[in-house]
Amino acid sequence: MAETSLNVLNQNIGNLEEQAHRLAERLPELLVEAKRVAHTITHGIHGRRRRGPGETFWQFRPYEQSDTASEIDWRRSASSDTLFIREREWEAAHTIWLWPDLSRSMGFGSHLSQVTKIDRSLVLMLALSELLVGAGERVGIVGYMTPTASRMAMAKLAESVLQMVADGSHLQSLPPDTLFSPFSEFITFGDFLDRPEDLTQGFKQIASQGVRGHLVQIFDPAEETLPYSGRTLFEAQEGSHSLLTGRAETLRDGYTLKLAEHRSKLQDLAKNMEWSFLLHHTDRPAGEALLALYTKLTGQESNYQTARPTVQKSGEELIRNSLGGGRI
Repeated sequence: MAETSLNVLNQNIGNLEEQAHRLAERLPELLVEAKRVAHTITHGIHGRRRRGPGETFWQFRPYEQSDTASEIDWRRSASSDTLFIREREWEAAHTIWLWPDLSRSMGFGSHLSQVTKIDRSLVLMLALSELLVGAGERVGIVGYMTPTASRMAMAKLAESVLQMVADGSHLQSLPPDTLFSPFSEFITFGDFLDRPEDLTQGFKQIASQGVRGHLVQIFDPAEETLPYSGRTLFEAQEGSHSLLTGRAETLRDGYTLKLAEHRSKLQDLAKNMEWSFLLHHTDRPAGEALLALYTKLTGQESNYQTARPTVQKSGEELIRNSLGGGRI
């Protein structure tokens, strides 16, 4: 028994080291992709602008009864019959905490997409950091990287991701317990296939500190529709569970119903905490999700729609697949 446990432990350590090496090899390419995605939407967005204390002019607006006489811009008002208030732009940097889910289920990628969930989540996180730092905000990774507004933030984030894998923290879907500063923001990228009660406990602990949150759920299109038929083997990437079925298509209705129930609980949780929720499929362009997320952060709502993947029925075949480690 002791020898068996030791063999399993050695195998797990070997798997962790292999995953760390693979991620380290891909990160340079992911950094390039993140910069490309960020630059594609840079010219079509506005900064995180809002009125507040500062020296930079923002806009004129009509006078309201709650305004004081000292706030009136008399030069601008003299050119019309309306009194105008001169507003300045808020210049205080905000703190944005990031957390990527690097657990094993995020390593899944099907024949319907060219990228895995973990690669897409890292590209989105890195690209978003590029935009936020460019807007003067500070970004960091919960428990691993102190928030910074440095131009080298993206590279520092990549280094922190490697440290997470080296420490084994990538096995945890949720971030470690942390004391957040009030009015900071928290953005997490993952599949959120943990038990609803675990998600509720983890996210409410963060929300209770006055933190505004954003949940970005990343799914492979095959996880959405279960597009398999015939003899199929499903293997969990987390745990040792497996299922061999002779007619995979008979599982589709029950699976999609269970998935819809799980996502509905997640959306209700986000709504109750006054957080935002965004669903992204890996067969869609990364820039599409990045733009939608950034507009949410800036208060500029955008119509974001993800095309539902088409169910592809194949002949009788043996397909190795992971559906989130049986965590639904």
